Amino acid sequence: MNNTQMIKRVLLVTLSALALSTAAVNAKSVTDEVIAKQRAALEKNTHGKGFGPQSPRDIEQFQGTNLRRFAMAPDPSELNLCNIHFHKNAEHKGGEYTTYAGNGDGQGYNTGYVYNGQLSAQQLTPVTNKVCAAKGDSLQVGDTLEVHFVYSSAQVKPGPTLGACLADTTMNPALRVEGQVIVLANDDEAIDFDDLADVERINGYYQAPNVPTNMGESIEYLGSTTGPSYNQEGSPLQVSWSIRPKVAVVDINSVGEWCDDNEFNEDHAHAVRNLVQNPKLLSPIMQ
Repeated sequence: MNNTQMIKRVLLVTLSALALSTAAVNAKSVTDEVIAKQRAALEKNTHGKGFGPQSPRDIEQFQGTNLRRFAMAPDPSELNLCNIHFHKNAEHKGGEYTTYAGNGDGQGYNTGYVYNGQLSAQQLTPVTNKVCAAKGDSLQVGDTLEVHFVYSSAQVKPGPTLGACLADTTMNPALRVEGQVIVLANDDEAIDFDDLADVERINGYYQAPNVPTNMGESIEYLGSTTGPSYNQEGSPLQVSWSIRPKVAVVDINSVGEWCDDNEFNEDHAHAVRNLVQNPKLLSPIMQ
C-alpha cells in the first residue's frame, strides 16, 4: 500500500468516526432521571412479590441478597441449543466491556456497555452495505454485541424466539444462556460469525460447538431473561448464566450474511435491559 492509499484509508476511517460521533450526539438520549424512575418502578413492581434473581448485572460485583434459589442448569453439552440472538451493546458489564454507552432512548437502544479496547485502522474501515438493518439502523464496524446462546432441558429444536426453548411436555425446563461479547471489525481474518453460530447435533443434543473457550474464565450465576421489556417489571423465568469477560473480534461482513439467512429468523440487533443493581434482585456469585 502506497502513502496516498494509506492517507485515503486514514481519512475514510476518521470521517466514519466523526459521522458515528455526530449520530451519537444527535440521537435522543434520556436523562439520568428517566433511568432512575425505571429503576424505582422495578423496585416497586418486584418488592415482596417473590421474583427470583434478575439479569443483566455487573459480573465483577459478586454480592446479591435475593432469597429465591434454584439449581444451576446442567452443562450445555447436556442441554439442547434452542435459540441464538444478539443485543446491540453488551447488556452485562465487566471484563473488557465496562465503558458505558450512555442512557440511550430509555427503551433499550444506544445504551449498555461497549468494548474498552481499540481495533486497528484497517479493521475500522467502514462497510458500504447495510448490516442486520431489518429494524432500522445498520450495524457498523466497532460496534459491540452481546451474543446469547440459549439452551433448554426440554426436547426442543433450534428455532425463532425464546419460545423455541419451551415445550408443552416440559412445564419448567432448565434454561441456560452462554453469553459472548463480540466487537465487529472489517476483517476477513477475524472470527466468522456463521462458524461461531454453527449448530450441530452431538450425542443427541443440539449444540453450538464453536463458542470460544479462550475468552477468560466464565462467570456463572443465577438470573433471568433480559431485554428492555423488563426495565420496570421483573422477569419470571429462571436462567443459569455463563458469560466470559473477554471480547472476541468478529468479521462484520459475516454477521450481515448470517442475518440474511439463519434458522432463528434473526435479522437485527435487539435492545438491552438496564443493568440490574438492586441487591435484592441479584443472586450471590460464588467465587
